Amino acid sequence: MSKPKFWGVVSPLPAPVVTMQAKMAEDAGLEGVFAPQVYGPPFIPLAAAAAVTQRVRLASGIAIAFVRSPFETAMAAMDMDRLSNGRFTLGLGTSVQAWSEGFFGAEYGKPLAHMREIVDIVRLVNAKAHTGELTTYEGKYHRHDWTQLQPLPAPVRTDIPVWIAALRGPLISLAAEIGDGVLGHPIWSVDWCVARMPDYLKRGLDRGGKQRSDIEFNVWLWVAINEDRAQAIEDARATVAFYAGVGQYEEFFAAHGFEKEAKLLQEGVKQGDYIGAAKHVTDEMAQTFVVCGSPDEVRKRIAPVYEVADSLTLVPPAYNLAPDQLLAYSAAIANTFYS
Repeated sequence: MSKPKFWGVVSPLPAPVVTMQAKMAEDAGLEGVFAPQVYGPPFIPLAAAAAVTQRVRLASGIAIAFVRSPFETAMAAMDMDRLSNGRFTLGLGTSVQAWSEGFFGAEYGKPLAHMREIVDIVRLVNAKAHTGELTTYEGKYHRHDWTQLQPLPAPVRTDIPVWIAALRGPLISLAAEIGDGVLGHPIWSVDWCVARMPDYLKRGLDRGGKQRSDIEFNVWLWVAINEDRAQAIEDARATVAFYAGVGQYEEFFAAHGFEKEAKLLQEGVKQGDYIGAAKHVTDEMAQTFVVCGSPDEVRKRIAPVYEVADSLTLVPPAYNLAPDQLLAYSAAIANTFYS
């Protein structure tokens, strides 16, 4: 059993903090760093990271696919690849329908078909925006007229990697079929990742006529390393509550045996108080979705993931923790896995 590569995360924080995160990741020998999109675009902290690093790979983890024009997404990817001298990976995800349509005012549609269309457009623009060959695109969700587009400078690469994130099986299969990589959702349990996802990966690879080596499978896991297990569980509750309170994710939590808790947490979200509702996250539920315990316990718990993943992104439970708590958990991850 070989040890996978590790990725880190940079956040939209003040520039000295973002650049410090990026430099530390590179100095620690990490494979790459992601910047997530919760609401704001992920390309801003990645640009800051690109300016102070030389080797480490940079990826959006994720850019919400449906909330901007795919032409703009392609342009952002090409700009990031230029800034980083060919180190960028475009990570895309469907996110939540209520977010795309409610927060951003964008069409969600049928997520599998919509994602397929966006990847097609992004790749087309990346490959041909500099050749003068772009004309028009007529899809179900997006229509483009590029007949007056002046050819752009040649990109660093005409095949910027596209990784697709997924929570459940059908999107995993699509990601394996059309993507260059697959990103596991951080709320996955270890058992969900190891026992259920490889079959969906294979289905997608078979549909695309691809081999397992043709994609990178990057698994995210929430990890709370603390000799005080009770404190780790307590610190994990709000993060689980944030995701379990999303109505669209109820089926996922029900499959793990936590349907009742998910419904209670959804009520908390509707009332604007997922943190107060976190009391409904039981110890068992917290430990199912956040790997809690001492360094040895956490290492043992996630070891089975090494059998299926090419790389891992280990992140501390981020919600409702003070900055000093987050830093302590991040340091514990680094000391346990990167040293």
